[in-house]
Amino acid sequence: MRNGTELTEAGRQYAAAYAAHYTERDLPVALRLYIKVVASHPSAREADYSRMQVQNIVNAVVPQQEILDAQIELALGHFEYEGRPAVRQLAVASPASESPA
Repeated sequence: MRNGTELTEAGRQYAAAYAAHYTERDLPVALRLYIKVVASHPSAREADYSRMQVQNIVNAVVPQQEILDAQIELALGHFEYEGRPAVRQLAVASPASESPA
């Protein structure tokens, strides 16, 4: 096809992910394929589509309260510790779990 409708590599990868998602209804495979599109072609429009499809899958399989809890925890981590999760994990250790010197 030389009429401008040839698929790019990103387009082929997205088409495979979309088929796994909506034709085969294999969400774990579709999720992995969408993630691969984003990793391989981060600035392609198919990466943007893939990000939206990842959100669709997450919303379909993860309870809304879990999503909200994870988002809040992520935001708090960034506010309090400037996005350094390793430092944050150390800072939230309870004093009761520490052994006396």
